[in-house]
Amino acid sequence: MSFNGNISLMIVSVVVLIAAVVLLPGMLVVNPNESSVLVLFGDYIGTVKHNGFFWVNPFLTRKKISLRARNLNSEPIKVNDKIGNPIMIGIVLVWKVKDTFKAAFEVDDYIHYVEIQSEAAIRKLAGHYPYDNFDDAQSEISLRAGGEEVNHVLEAELTERLERAGIDVIEARISYLAYSSEIAGAMLRRQQATAIIAARKKIVEGAVSMVEMALEMLSEKKLVDLDEEKKAAMVSNLMVVLCSDKDASPVINAGTLHQ
Repeated sequence: MSFNGNISLMIVSVVVLIAAVVLLPGMLVVNPNESSVLVLFGDYIGTVKHNGFFWVNPFLTRKKISLRARNLNSEPIKVNDKIGNPIMIGIVLVWKVKDTFKAAFEVDDYIHYVEIQSEAAIRKLAGHYPYDNFDDAQSEISLRAGGEEVNHVLEAELTERLERAGIDVIEARISYLAYSSEIAGAMLRRQQATAIIAARKKIVEGAVSMVEMALEMLSEKKLVDLDEEKKAAMVSNLMVVLCSDKDASPVINAGTLHQ
């Protein structure tokens, strides 16, 4: 090979090397459900959301942002409900980036922003509703019994808070709810007492109905002629038997009705 041939080969090699150095930094690969935010010397150019292989200006600064749905399973935090009771509450949030410009430039770290704003939304939600309606009888909605309605309020609050960062809230719901440890025992006894009172109320209502029915049937069939004093004694005995939490012990009267 001649000297001129060697020179030509070297020139071609240098040109190829320069071209590679210039072109390689401009190669861009975007995977499915990912995006690349493009900035040129501080000026936002656009976002590539279509997956595939692209070549862009080598001087562009690129920031990849995932468009996949993500889960945030928050650790239960201690907050006060509407009436001041300390409770432990945690949520599950499903979210994804909707506006890549806001996610990249409106907040410093959009993932950290989601975590902080989710905690703030939990505290606000707990402050609007009581844990249950034992203390707030006027409240029709409580955190424990509110169900989907409370979850919808949580979603609306998170949507409003995360819109600044271009986040789309797919679903949000309460995943953990309990009284704080320092009052959990007292509240459990309170719930048990409430359940007992409710059960006793039903028992008394049923006993009154049964006594009323017994008196009406005796009067209709004229089996026994009862005066007011005997009716009162019969009602008293029936109520004791029907409302007692123990089995009745019958006593056989071997004498007359008045003995």
